[in-house]
Amino acid sequence: MKKKYGIIAATIVCCMTLIVGCTGANKAAGGSEGKDQMVQNETEANAQKEAGNAAAEPENMAYISASKLNVRQEPVGSAQIMAKAPKGSRVEILEEKTDEAGTLWYKINYKDISGDVQGWIAAEYTVKKLEDLLTGNLKNLDLSPFEKTLEYEGNPRVKVKGVYVTIHSAAGANLENLIQLAENTEINAFVVDVKDDLGKMLFKTNAAEKYAPDANEKAPIKDIKAFTQKLREKNIYLIARIVSFKDPTYSNDYPERSILDKSTGQTFVSSDGLKWVSAYDRELWNYNIEVAKEAADAGFNEIQFDYVRFPASNGGKMDSKLDYRNTNNEFKPEAIQKYLKFAQEQLSPKKVYISADVFGLVGSVSDDMGLGQHWEAISNVTDYICPMMYPSHYGSGVYGLAVPDAKPYETVYKGTYDSVVRNSNLQTPATIRPWIQDFTATWVKGHIRYGTNEVNLQIKALNDNGVYEYLLWNAGNRYSIK
Repeated sequence: MKKKYGIIAATIVCCMTLIVGCTGANKAAGGSEGKDQMVQNETEANAQKEAGNAAAEPENMAYISASKLNVRQEPVGSAQIMAKAPKGSRVEILEEKTDEAGTLWYKINYKDISGDVQGWIAAEYTVKKLEDLLTGNLKNLDLSPFEKTLEYEGNPRVKVKGVYVTIHSAAGANLENLIQLAENTEINAFVVDVKDDLGKMLFKTNAAEKYAPDANEKAPIKDIKAFTQKLREKNIYLIARIVSFKDPTYSNDYPERSILDKSTGQTFVSSDGLKWVSAYDRELWNYNIEVAKEAADAGFNEIQFDYVRFPASNGGKMDSKLDYRNTNNEFKPEAIQKYLKFAQEQLSPKKVYISADVFGLVGSVSDDMGLGQHWEAISNVTDYICPMMYPSHYGSGVYGLAVPDAKPYETVYKGTYDSVVRNSNLQTPATIRPWIQDFTATWVKGHIRYGTNEVNLQIKALNDNGVYEYLLWNAGNRYSIK
């Protein structure tokens, strides 16, 4: 039975429903009628969003607007500090009181990682809607309750303990080794490359034939349904990894839609030598979603969008040198959220769950890191959010650790703690399912060797924060889990 959770209203709709694929001259030219209709629907959706927000948020709820707000034992400024509520924390107002100086205080209750916290805060450092905290490039994000499916009939949710599987492993002899891993350990899920970092397909898709035929070249799996059936018979939950916006194959076909490096006049190439396409490109959205639909039809339980972001741009400092082809004048996080909302709307009828990979630090910072990844914006519209908490990927000094790679428990614990706190700000958050490290980062100064013990320490850090799902990353698909 299809169950729903969150506050559901008939007026909450996704403004992306009218974005459809088109080919040939229509694909290139678009059309004023279609654009007018899109504007009309986005205007209606914004009005409906405002109505939904007003109806959904109880009067006795508020959000902390200070970076860290003292929670005091009594409603006076000299009272003992019991806790410090971070910015964005959603609090329940239990009582109001005005002190002799005329300061209004709220007695509040909010959920910290350790449980419920009660105390008094100065009311002037609160707002009534989470959206009121959003400024700058975050101001158009939708944090209102979002309709999601609790569980699909015929596709029950599982507590995923998964591993990454490349196209090469999926089509080669290593697949049997990975199946044995699942049979002999707690591993119960595979994240399989369906569209990989090069833009290549695991199996030939109609979507690739339509949008980027070279992506089908050498697709190794000839009978994808037989492939998924074999794994599902082993009770392996299947997640289709679709790399969204780093796609050199698509970029070669559509250089005019790819991110332009103004200094060279050529398509932007990241440090790994791969071309980036634009997250503003609606035709690319359609392409990725069509691939996802074919994966769902083939038997995958979930669609995971990776590289669902803009390229690293030194916190946005490189933006003046890059042309993102932003014809709709959208902010980066706005475009990423709209893409994921579009994915939910299009894929929900297929009865598959939606997940998105984000940088590990996204749960610990208040902005979008210049990538378009804002924690609440993504968590609010996906079923699973997967922060990449590889300790090797955190710089020296992050979380107060000289070498985060050498402290797998501490690094993952702190990142998970922050993410859980951020999730509590939303009424319809995604389930947190982090990526953790199962490789040795020899390039990191002060690194340690990773094996079974280091993997278990990271899993313990997740569990100690109430997170019981994880994904292991090893590019060579050799895992240490016992």
